[in-house]
Amino acid sequence: MHPSLPFILSGMMISGTLVTIYSTHWFMAWMGLEISTFAIIPLMTHNRHPRAMEAALKYFVVQSTAAITLLFAMASNAWLLGQWSIQYQTHPLIITLATLALMMKLGLAPLHSWFPEVLQGLNFMTGLILSTWQKFAPLMLLALIANYSVLLCMIVGLLSILIGGWGGLNQTQLRKTLAYSSIAHLGWITLIVPFSFILAFLAFVMYVGLTMPVFFALNYMQTKNINILSISRSKAPFLFSMLPLYLLSLGGLPPFSGFLPKWMILDKLTDYAAKPVAVMAALFTLLSLFFYLRLSYTTALTTPPNNNPVTLSWRFPLLKPALLLALLTPPSMCLIPLLPSFMSLFNS
Repeated sequence: MHPSLPFILSGMMISGTLVTIYSTHWFMAWMGLEISTFAIIPLMTHNRHPRAMEAALKYFVVQSTAAITLLFAMASNAWLLGQWSIQYQTHPLIITLATLALMMKLGLAPLHSWFPEVLQGLNFMTGLILSTWQKFAPLMLLALIANYSVLLCMIVGLLSILIGGWGGLNQTQLRKTLAYSSIAHLGWITLIVPFSFILAFLAFVMYVGLTMPVFFALNYMQTKNINILSISRSKAPFLFSMLPLYLLSLGGLPPFSGFLPKWMILDKLTDYAAKPVAVMAALFTLLSLFFYLRLSYTTALTTPPNNNPVTLSWRFPLLKPALLLALLTPPSMCLIPLLPSFMSLFNS
């Protein structure tokens, strides 16, 4: 791949997302989604590995299916109403089709099975883009039509939280574990998106800020499964010691920053008389917290059973830049004192 091609493809992804966000026309929004989709596929196949090729093919098939479904829903809506504006939705079947297509693009349950398999075949940096930036544009479109399908959003949100926690319980591959973590977090965002778009956007920003340090840390240490994670202390001792804190924050355990969006979402759901939904979401998220605690236990409370007979990893200098990781560390763990300010902002 030419050295300038990743910058061109990144620019295409950004431009496609911006086209979708600023569009009020269904066809322009769909075109922005497709530009962003086709821009990331060459980045997936950058390392020419068979697993990467398989992941790119799966991603292309799933995204094409979702795009065809969304285009059919948009064309049907234009045929019924005579216009392509996103704000005008009347037929419940069309709204359901468009919502399901966007949920397939987001990887929400029960349309989630492609996401862990695709993420498993990618490197950490491409997987980070797929888990964060590629979710932004479909989530914005979902927020525009979520008011017409509140019940569907609540059902899919609860199911995503449940399956995201259940699927990550017995995983030994870290990328699949992070994929199920993404499904669970997007389930929380889907729950609140019909009631408060600003809170959903805040939860998504918090999710991105909490996920990036974990991906950066694992990429820095080149750790892909739990067995390698347990013996990776010699690669970067300080970073290895910080990784359990990143994971506990991502799990939403107080007093870390990840507790902030979950608490605000539960508070908002109770304000809208959705107390049973809030209780079920809080119970389902305990499954996710269990596998975060399992990873934290592996990194913080276990040591290798024997000494490494070869030259230790810390003897070799790691030349990867860690400035961005250092900048992301304080907000990923220390934002909980701002919870009263955020609560007063949303309750005013």
